[in-house]
Amino acid sequence: MKKIITLIALFVVVISSAQTQFEQGMGKAFGLWKEGKNTEASAMFERIASAEKTSWLPNYYVAMVNTTAAFSEKDPTKIDLMLTKAQDAVDVEMIKDQSNSELYVIQALIYTAYVVADPMTNAPKYSSKIMEAYAKAKTLNPNNPRAVFGEADYQLGGAKWTGVDTKPLCAQVDKAVELFGTFKPETPFSPKWGLERALETQKSCKK
Repeated sequence: MKKIITLIALFVVVISSAQTQFEQGMGKAFGLWKEGKNTEASAMFERIASAEKTSWLPNYYVAMVNTTAAFSEKDPTKIDLMLTKAQDAVDVEMIKDQSNSELYVIQALIYTAYVVADPMTNAPKYSSKIMEAYAKAKTLNPNNPRAVFGEADYQLGGAKWTGVDTKPLCAQVDKAVELFGTFKPETPFSPKWGLERALETQKSCKK
């Protein structure tokens, strides 16, 4: 009996240690990202992803760090490298689980970054894919505020060229803001971004 208790105690210690390492690593990676050290943050998330294969979050943040960096990058070669890295990370997690709403949101953002980088070439190629990704994200989780907002925001961005009526889109932005108010992340590291941008868009809608 004593042996069993000792083994259980050791097992608990090992689990606690592993969780602590994961949490510490994620915390450090977020710290680097916050400091604007995108390359270092991405590398840290990659290392965590290779060690912690049961969690989709490290690869999600590899994709997130590189995609958000690509939006403000001007060099086409660097943009392509960042978005390729982001896509590879998403692909790894999509193979494991195709029912994760957040993965489709980040997939839509990757496509959007390509459009922003070269609208004339990439808008015809990626616009329908962006809408498909958001639609899938909403189907999997209708209450995902990032999916509801992202879909409306992309269409609002192109409204001046497409001539689409913005009132229904602004109503979706309002809905997204409400959803952000009730959204509860599953873990401390689960995606919770987007409210600030949604509130800015909501203000623009009311002008």
